[in-house]
Amino acid sequence: MLYILDSNVLIDANRDYYPYDRVPEFWDWLLHHCRRGHVKIPVEIFDEVVPPGSSRKDRLTKWMKDNRSDVILEEIARGTLIDRIIRSEYTSDPTTTELEKMGQDPCLLSYAYRYSDERTVVTTERPRPSAHGANRKIPDVCKSLNLKCIHTYEFIRELDFRTNWKQ
Repeated sequence: MLYILDSNVLIDANRDYYPYDRVPEFWDWLLHHCRRGHVKIPVEIFDEVVPPGSSRKDRLTKWMKDNRSDVILEEIARGTLIDRIIRSEYTSDPTTTELEKMGQDPCLLSYAYRYSDERTVVTTERPRPSAHGANRKIPDVCKSLNLKCIHTYEFIRELDFRTNWKQ
């Protein structure tokens, strides 16, 4: 199984649950799984966390930049598939504002869709079935597309993160 991470997994982990300076084991464990090919981050999601040309110097940005070649999913998104996901799952005629609101979510989902039996989307978003259009949440769209989607906590259980983790 390949776990494909949403940007909020990284941002929320660093900010709220596993700050690098307090739980460096989490980041070592995550990098280990990226290197082994169990976890990857699409370049579009990487760019949400570390925008090209960014001069941010926080610890997450440094970790991402230092490990770029290990964490990036080496694939190219298919624009036609992204467009199909947007039009079938979000809105048939998206406005610029709606596309901005969706961000890279349809792109993230396209990487899982291509190999749905072998990939899992990981996000901190919670389902909100009542949301429509550009406001739809990743777990709801995954359910509609028959994609496996789990929360960060399920992800760390499935890959057995522990603070005494050893490679």
